[in-house]
Amino acid sequence: MAKSTSTVVVTAVIAAAVGLGLGATVVRGGLPGVTQPVSASPALVRTEASQNVQSQSAQSQTTQSQNTQTLSAPSTSTTAPGDATAPISEAGAKLQNEANTISIVKQYEPGLVYVSTESPANPDPFGPRQSGDQVQGGVGSGFFVDDSGDILTNFHVVTEGGQTFNASIKVRVQSQKDPVDAEIIGLAPQYDLALIRPKNIDKALIKPIPLGDSDTLEVGQKTVAMGAPFGFDFSVSEGIISSTSRQIPIGFTALGGASEGITQKAIQTDAAINPGNSGGPLLDSTGRIIGINTQIISPAGAQSGVGQSAGVGFAIPINTAKNLLPRLRAAAGGVVLAPTIGIQSGLLAQQSDGRGGVVGVPVEIGQLTDQARVQFKLPPSGLIIGKVTPGSPAAKAGLKAGTPRQFQGGQIALGGDVIVSADGTPVSNAEDLQGTYIGKKAGDTVKLEVENGGQKRTVNVVLDESSFSTQALPQAN
Repeated sequence: MAKSTSTVVVTAVIAAAVGLGLGATVVRGGLPGVTQPVSASPALVRTEASQNVQSQSAQSQTTQSQNTQTLSAPSTSTTAPGDATAPISEAGAKLQNEANTISIVKQYEPGLVYVSTESPANPDPFGPRQSGDQVQGGVGSGFFVDDSGDILTNFHVVTEGGQTFNASIKVRVQSQKDPVDAEIIGLAPQYDLALIRPKNIDKALIKPIPLGDSDTLEVGQKTVAMGAPFGFDFSVSEGIISSTSRQIPIGFTALGGASEGITQKAIQTDAAINPGNSGGPLLDSTGRIIGINTQIISPAGAQSGVGQSAGVGFAIPINTAKNLLPRLRAAAGGVVLAPTIGIQSGLLAQQSDGRGGVVGVPVEIGQLTDQARVQFKLPPSGLIIGKVTPGSPAAKAGLKAGTPRQFQGGQIALGGDVIVSADGTPVSNAEDLQGTYIGKKAGDTVKLEVENGGQKRTVNVVLDESSFSTQALPQAN
């Protein structure tokens, strides 16, 4: 059976002694059987099991892309935590851990959901001739969050990597023989999250899994990952938390998955996650969900385009999803956008629009010459403000836009504010800035360090209701 995949592969620059470097580039829609560019670096792979299915008469071809995590090795410690002299029974400790895992699986796996999608395929006009309708699809995971049957999963699972918004979605729980149709309640591409709801499911099958608190996690805590790795539904793996605040690109900055996501906090785990685990829950030793499995680092994926567990997996913190749930429930099938403060970049470089014209594309201060930066009294890095929306949080806080000045290679807004950091995190572009408050709510404050003409000041911007918006789902493509 020929296979193709719509996995999203991010070739990541890995530095020595550093988990994930900066400057990752996104490669989407990689096809199995088609060699991806060879890279010495591992690949960051979104972990839905996405399938491309081409049906011809009674035959079908299915593609899957899925999640990645790795089982941790059994502990070899012979002393009790906190007591370097007290020996314990290693066999007994193992049995206790096993009993805990078994209890979690028995109690909460009924709340795990197998998610599959199917949509019309766009055949290659230069490919082999085929008769019959052609479809593509995907496989991922999800879980019930309430008694009404709402299911949290990844955006890239239900949209096949952000490529379609008219996929037929079906869901199935472990005790269910046949899947049922589901509908989109809300999408959040910048968070790689989606809320879906079964249209007709036996209420007795709805088993919500309790949500935990990802802000209280510690490195070394136990993790249990549930999902459908490589399409093997209702699978379980175990590991530990490797990092509680790894910064990686998550989601999509455009609805069609056209660009890399916003860098934001993720939980790193070594529990085995593979393609198909995407959207599935990551639980702690109490059985509470602490994260939503989304991506992996895959050295093999950098070359083949098909992710495989290498022991470095990532989950979206559950508190991010908890904050977003009210907006997803109220989205009426639309798209929930990340918050904004009402500014636009004031440093634009001219680039061809591909149609004989030119467009202004935001760039970073680092692309200016040192002479220009000194002449215009600009800091070495930062976000130049080119426009402030009237009535926005930025306007209320007193942020000032510069006056546009045109040059041969582009446009610079001069005389205005330059944001150099937000909540203590350096800012070089709009994505950096948005990443610092993507998890905030209305009423929360973001602390900005601003420069203007060499003078520095601190500005506190308070997010309000205008910071949060929802837009209609794009028309079926």
